[in-house]
Amino acid sequence: MGKGAGKLLGLTAAIAYFSAIIAGILAFFIGSQILPNVIKAAELVEKGGPDLSPYFSIDIPAMMGVMTALVTAFVLGLGMAYIKGDTLFKALRDFQNVVELVVKYVLIPLIPFHIAGIFAKLTTAGEIFRTLKAFSSVFILIITLQLSYILVQYIIAGIFSGKNPLRAIKNMLPAYFTALGTQSSAATIPVTLQSARKNEVSEDIIDFVIPLGATIHLAGDTITLVLASMGVMLISGQTPTFATMLPFILLLGITMVAAPGIPGGGVYAALGLLKDMLMFTQPQQGLMIALHFAQDSFGTATNVTGDGAIAILIDSIAKRRNKKTD
Repeated sequence: MGKGAGKLLGLTAAIAYFSAIIAGILAFFIGSQILPNVIKAAELVEKGGPDLSPYFSIDIPAMMGVMTALVTAFVLGLGMAYIKGDTLFKALRDFQNVVELVVKYVLIPLIPFHIAGIFAKLTTAGEIFRTLKAFSSVFILIITLQLSYILVQYIIAGIFSGKNPLRAIKNMLPAYFTALGTQSSAATIPVTLQSARKNEVSEDIIDFVIPLGATIHLAGDTITLVLASMGVMLISGQTPTFATMLPFILLLGITMVAAPGIPGGGVYAALGLLKDMLMFTQPQQGLMIALHFAQDSFGTATNVTGDGAIAILIDSIAKRRNKKTD
């Protein structure tokens, strides 16, 4: 890519961010029209059922607030790119590896027990069947919107590139179905690379955009988190308004860019926003984790398939710039 690599990096990151924002806003408006009709308010309000308190609890306060963490991350990232030093970069890369190991080998194995506890508490309160019935509609809406958003992304890419959107989606199906099994954008990269090549995208663009997109493009997770959070709010007797959800979606887009491409990475990265911006309690956060993991395969598949659309779009833009230069 030569001298234009830096500009294409910024452009790819910007497209990934705005893709998540558009996905979140679409999810809100569609969800606001459908979810209130299928979810009854206040179904999860406590009704004096049995008190299931833990034998012991460990309170670990956050090292810093959500906004502090986001600003610090971007300042350090931009600063390291500017000074071109490697000391801090190596330290942060090691820290990243430690965090990913903890998530992969400690948190994720414990998730089934956590989810089982949530549903056990709902069962003792007599709310389990109503909750499952309500959120079955949310799952259907999430998957439908994710599939629709894949089509939207490829239509936009097709407008810029002249490629057939349906044919491009067909070429990306191996990546979609692989992601359904792996639940990891990073683990699906080899298949995504092969699928993207079938869309006749430049090799250097593919090698650049696909691995980057696996890390920063989580539009599928954004759709899930927005609709699931709206469902949790409605079932808890709250009303999700645009004034409340828009700031959440804008910061969620940034958070998704920074979220790791591993199973559950999106929802864990968003827990701070759910707590600080939507005022979610621990039970509500736990329900969000359960809901997210229940459909994580489809969200990941949406993410990696969308990476192919971004690759087509970036390739088209790069070719136009090269023609102007020539």
